[in-house]
Amino acid sequence: MTQRKLRVVLATTNSHKLEELQKMLEGSPVELVMPPHAIEVDETEETFRGNARLKARTYARLLGEPALADDSGLSVEALGGRPGVHSARYAGANATDADRNRKLLGELEGVPDAERGACFHCALVLAWPGDGELTVEGMVSGRILHEARGEHGFGYDPVFYVPSLDKTFAELSPEEKNLHSHRAKAAELLVEALQHATAGR
Repeated sequence: MTQRKLRVVLATTNSHKLEELQKMLEGSPVELVMPPHAIEVDETEETFRGNARLKARTYARLLGEPALADDSGLSVEALGGRPGVHSARYAGANATDADRNRKLLGELEGVPDAERGACFHCALVLAWPGDGELTVEGMVSGRILHEARGEHGFGYDPVFYVPSLDKTFAELSPEEKNLHSHRAKAAELLVEALQHATAGR
């Protein structure tokens, strides 16, 4: 007997995130879909986990069905953890990925490789209407290069270099990134948690 999938709304209008997470959740008990319309949520929390929880709970409450929210970002040691939870708004509200990368490289100009350590962080929160939630987090450590490399991915991928892979995230194929990224690590933990959580629902 085929297991019935849990329909879950992804709390975003970012098609990149939907596509990545759908691939990562293949074979899981989840059918991930886009919301019928965008819902504005002020991300006022100080942590990735807090903002993901805020988005997931808001979408679940307003749409009346389970919602999954992702809050991800880049923390750079030399910048005291910035851009952190402000990664998407780091260079202003209407900035492009290229704008954000330019600002980051500009702030790190003259900083030696040994001090360019960085971490990509992803928090995933799955919330049900009313009550109940699952929270998982994934991280990948690397360093910021002096210039962008690679054609794949989005966001800070072209400047984030992972020594163990000898590539930036933007030099990974989509299939490779879906194995090694911070979002992939969080998704793997979510699938494990869901095996138990959905059994009794």
